[in-house]
Amino acid sequence: MSSNATRRFTNTAVLTVQTEDATRVVGSDAFDDALGETYQRVGLRRGLLERLAGIRERRWWADGVTFVDGAAMAGAKAISESGVDPSSIGLMVNTSVSRRYLEPSTAVAVHHALGLPRSCQNFDVTNACLGFVNGMELAAAMIDSGMVDHALIVNGEDSRPVQERTLERLNRPDTVSKDVLAQFATLTLGSGAVAMVLGRADRHPEGHRLVGSASRAGSEHHELCVGDNDEMRTDLKGLLDAGLGLSDELWADAAGEFDWARGMSRYIVHQVSKVHTKAMCDRFSIDPSLVPTTFPTRGNLGPASVPFTLAGQQDSLVSGDRVLLMGIGSGLNASCLEIAW
Repeated sequence: MSSNATRRFTNTAVLTVQTEDATRVVGSDAFDDALGETYQRVGLRRGLLERLAGIRERRWWADGVTFVDGAAMAGAKAISESGVDPSSIGLMVNTSVSRRYLEPSTAVAVHHALGLPRSCQNFDVTNACLGFVNGMELAAAMIDSGMVDHALIVNGEDSRPVQERTLERLNRPDTVSKDVLAQFATLTLGSGAVAMVLGRADRHPEGHRLVGSASRAGSEHHELCVGDNDEMRTDLKGLLDAGLGLSDELWADAAGEFDWARGMSRYIVHQVSKVHTKAMCDRFSIDPSLVPTTFPTRGNLGPASVPFTLAGQQDSLVSGDRVLLMGIGSGLNASCLEIAW
């Protein structure tokens, strides 16, 4: 470890990352239909979500299926695919923003659904859309230190409740255009789940090593995006500008430890919108062809978006590829984490 902001991992590898798709496809045109009268009254045009954000559709869970179910299903897939005996998993971290209760943790419900052993420590790590990357860092620290041999990181998100409430609220007669724009980001969210198994690299030569990570905090921006289970309000331009500025600082901090500026095989960025993705590519001179996107058909999956996008790239990555996960979360916090595939 060279400083508080950068860190190296010595013996942790990704064994597998698996997803669970929500099954109900909800097109942005359905939201346009729902808000048609409001748009007309406040002077906004249909197609705002696809035109500005590039999001054609997102997913909702089927009736009766919860985000906990999704996280557990993704977790079961990941454990099975990894070949790891569940009894050897010493840590399970849930990183979901979605939650039903303040307590107990969501992790206990996922732990129970998976039938993990009593010896498996479990808890939530929440940090807006950065939670999964933070969960990976924490698990890697525990694996490198010898505290656990294997860790499972899970995430399940459910955008339906807050989106239904937002559509209802925006259809009230007192809604003005500023209200629509302030709550626009809520309508870009999506539902889905993902899980990753990490293990000791010296016992899993087939795994993909975690190289190191860097982080940066800009907590003076903590009011730019504020949400709960009922409503989320976002300063879209302020959040984009502050996020790019914070990422600039992170990139500069990391330059003394990592050679990320020389180019990577793949950049897995947090999936927000086409505006955000283009801005990141322009700011850091990244070839857009090396930046896979899932937001057009899945929306912003929150902390699931980075590992969900990574999962879709597994079959096209080869040994020796360098993969950079680039996460950012409201607050603001940003982290980049390199994986040697």
